[in-house]
Amino acid sequence: MSTAGHWFHPVEPPAEAGVRLFLLPHAGSGAIIYRDWAGLLPSDVAAQAVTLPGRHSRREEPTHTDWEPLFDALYDAVLDELDDRPFAFFGHCMGAQLAFRLTQRLAQEGQPMPVLLGASGWSPVGFFEPTVEQVHMPEAELVEWIKKLGSFPAEVYDDPEMLALVVPALRADLSVAAQFTDDGQGVACPLVTYGGKSDPLQERADAMSFWASRSAEYLGHREYPGGHFYIDHHAPSVTADFAGHLNRFASALQS
Repeated sequence: MSTAGHWFHPVEPPAEAGVRLFLLPHAGSGAIIYRDWAGLLPSDVAAQAVTLPGRHSRREEPTHTDWEPLFDALYDAVLDELDDRPFAFFGHCMGAQLAFRLTQRLAQEGQPMPVLLGASGWSPVGFFEPTVEQVHMPEAELVEWIKKLGSFPAEVYDDPEMLALVVPALRADLSVAAQFTDDGQGVACPLVTYGGKSDPLQERADAMSFWASRSAEYLGHREYPGGHFYIDHHAPSVTADFAGHLNRFASALQS
């Protein structure tokens, strides 16, 4: 899905698209989780999915295990990629953490702002927070945990070579996510959230309600049947809803 050494897939967004959408994946994965989105989104939306170092076609690069170096590198990559077109962020799980912080930092540094932020499968309050002990849990325990989440295809768990690729990236991302701290601040752009009704990582039933105070333009929460990876089965509905909001805000900006 991604070209070696590049943060974004596709490397070049379609020139004819009027709006850009940066997609950030969950822990342990990369651009491949959004492989169907280009075909689901309107042709005017240029979707580019992020692959972090240490996975898929970037697996020869060292993974980041600390928040700040990873976040700084990703922030610089996004800044280098921006042009004069409106853009948006959508992130799932750890990708939502990163998208949230990217949006805040762009505002802090006076940079162009996304017209919309979409956060899926995570909230700054009431969601699972990995601990240092969990980051370093034995591989067998880690694999059993991700099995329960259903985060990878079933065949991965019985293939030692596949596990050898997946586990280091996941462990590194858990280490990064464990360093996230919530400062209670919000974002200066419209925000919409999504989640699965039976997400095992959602530790408080009202966790997603805390997003309402994080944007003056909170557009509400959409909930779907399924667990943490509900998004795999409901991508058509999620993309339709998100694209509807995105088109509205981008059109207002362009008019």
